[in-house]
Amino acid sequence: MATLILASGAIITIGPMPITIIEVYCTILDKFVPGIFSIESMINTVVWQIRLPRVAGAISVGLGLGICGCVMQAVLKNPLASPFTLGISSGANFGVSLAAVFGITILGGPYFLIGNAFVFALLCSGVIIGLSGLKGATSETMVLAGIALNYLFQAMNQLFSYIASDEQRDVMRIWGMGSIGGLNWNSIMVIAVVSMICLPLLYSKAWDLNLMTVGDEAATSMGVNAGHVRIFVLVVSSLLVAALVAFVGVIGFIGLVAPHVARLILGSDHRYIIPAAGGLGAILFLFADVIAMNLFSPSTIPTGTVMSVIGVPFFLYLILRGRRKEYWS
Repeated sequence: MATLILASGAIITIGPMPITIIEVYCTILDKFVPGIFSIESMINTVVWQIRLPRVAGAISVGLGLGICGCVMQAVLKNPLASPFTLGISSGANFGVSLAAVFGITILGGPYFLIGNAFVFALLCSGVIIGLSGLKGATSETMVLAGIALNYLFQAMNQLFSYIASDEQRDVMRIWGMGSIGGLNWNSIMVIAVVSMICLPLLYSKAWDLNLMTVGDEAATSMGVNAGHVRIFVLVVSSLLVAALVAFVGVIGFIGLVAPHVARLILGSDHRYIIPAAGGLGAILFLFADVIAMNLFSPSTIPTGTVMSVIGVPFFLYLILRGRRKEYWS
């Protein structure tokens, strides 16, 4: 937590307008205790309306995706499971494409893209959750089904892009790359509320997840209903992932990379690696966003694109190394 606070303050100072880290913290404190510091109006606007929402959004998204990836890998007992590889993000992208090209929307007004992304992410999750309830369905079956859905939605998005107008194609492209540039305090509040509901529920299953890593039969013998825990975790994590990707678009590899780094550092006890995966996800996404904002300044690259560039080498490393027996045996 201290690392995140210090890193956030330092990141806010980065930009075309020079701001010291002391001015950043003074500006934040002045918001809660007005009048104790003399803050320039321009600095106050830059910190509270431009840079701080982006930092808060990056932390919220990275935290949520890191934890969701961790618990998905645990219940599916597969090191390649994540919101991205299970097709949830691609499902959300398909919902956005459907709204942009054909005008088929769940919600109206300014939330038409967000509503579609949320609903189609949940629908994709529902397929995976439905498979988990089938007799004889294995974790490998669910992961393979998610990968198949991922390819299906990507193919549909490419088809929609082919028939879309230039304006519609721009909407699809920007959203599909993943960006936190459009977040504001209202959207961050929605993400925070959903996170405060879902994250404690996921952490409450940490000990059950420890038992399930030994095997469903062993967990059942110790009083844990592995099937019920698996469905519960998938439902709650899917709800959180749907809320996150609905606002920021497709963000890959955080849910894959952060849990593995946490396990390499802390071992296999989910009481520790769940919060660690969240913290590492937040730090990783903050780092990616700093690169996105400054690599080709003053232009800003979509953060999801930068995250993919960082995550792909690690993904290839996992494929080449194969399953880690100490975690997934």
